[in-house]
Amino acid sequence: MSDTLALHDGRAGNARQALALARALDADADELVLQSGWPARWLAPRMWPGLPRPFGDAFRSVCDTPPAIAVGCGRQAALATRLLRRGGGKVVQLLDPRIDTRHWDLVVAPRHDGLSGDNVVSVLGSLHPVDDAWLTQARDAHPALATLPRPHTVLLVGGPSRHAALTDEGFRALVQGLAQRARDEGGGFSAVASRRTPAQWLKAIGQVDRQLPGIRWRGVRDGDNPYAGLLAHATRIVCTPDSVNMLSEAAATRLPVFAWARGLVSGRVRRFLDSLRDTGRVHDFDTVLAPFASEPLRETARVADVVRGRLGITRTD
Repeated sequence: MSDTLALHDGRAGNARQALALARALDADADELVLQSGWPARWLAPRMWPGLPRPFGDAFRSVCDTPPAIAVGCGRQAALATRLLRRGGGKVVQLLDPRIDTRHWDLVVAPRHDGLSGDNVVSVLGSLHPVDDAWLTQARDAHPALATLPRPHTVLLVGGPSRHAALTDEGFRALVQGLAQRARDEGGGFSAVASRRTPAQWLKAIGQVDRQLPGIRWRGVRDGDNPYAGLLAHATRIVCTPDSVNMLSEAAATRLPVFAWARGLVSGRVRRFLDSLRDTGRVHDFDTVLAPFASEPLRETARVADVVRGRLGITRTD
C-alpha cells in the first residue's frame, strides 16, 4: 500500500476531492471506499462507547497498518481519519466536520463556510484534479471535439437546490438562447448534465436541433461522459450557479467562465460565487459573452504545498 490514502464514502464529489489532494501529495496514493454500517452513517464523525472498527474488513486492515498520511472527505471519512490518527498516522479532513477540528491534524474547508482555527486551511471553492496536465490529457483523449466549429460554447448543467431557486422555464430559455447564439456565430454548442439535473432540464437539452454542431449529453444513454473533453476543447464555459465543485473546475481552466442566474442563488454558494465575481475569474451571464482574460483558479496545488509544510511531508516529484 502507498504511504498516502484517500478515503471517502463513494459519493462522486467526496471521492473527487479526496483523490485530488491525495494524488497531489503522492501520485501513487491509494483509494478506499468506506463500507458504512448504520451506526457510522448516523453518528459519524462522532465516536460512541464500544466503537468497533467500522467500515468493513478493508478498513480494519488499514487500521492495523495505518498509512503515513490519510486524506478524507465527507462525514464517514471524518470518522475514519479520526480512527487512523489514533493509530499514529497524520490525517487531513476535507470539508467542515461539524465538530471540533482538534480531532484532525489539518482540516481543509471552503472559505465560504467561515470555519477558522489554528489547524484549518481555507480554500476558495473545492479541490479537484483540473490543471494544465489534466486538460492536455483530456484534449488528447477527445480529439474529435477539436473539429467542432468555433466559438464552441459549453454549458455545464447542475440543477435547482435549496440554495439555487432555478426554474424550468428559465433553463429552457437559457438553452434556447445559447443554441441560437451558436447558429448566429456559425459555432458549436454543447451541454453536459449531471446526476442532479432534473427531467425537464434533460428534455430541454435533448430538444436542441441535432443539426447544430456539438454534444448534448444527458446521461449514459448518450455514451461516455464527454465532460473532461469539453472543458479542454471549449471556447467559453457557461455554468448553472448551483454547484461549487462544477464552478471550481470550470474556473481552473484558462477559459472565460459565465455564471447564469447568480441573483437566484443564496447562502454559502452565493458567497462563493460573489468571491469568483469579485476576483474577476467568473462573470455574470449575459447575451454578449464577451471574452476576458484571467488566471485559472487552482487551489489543489496550493493546498498540497500548505499540507506538506504544516505536516513536514517531503516532496517526492
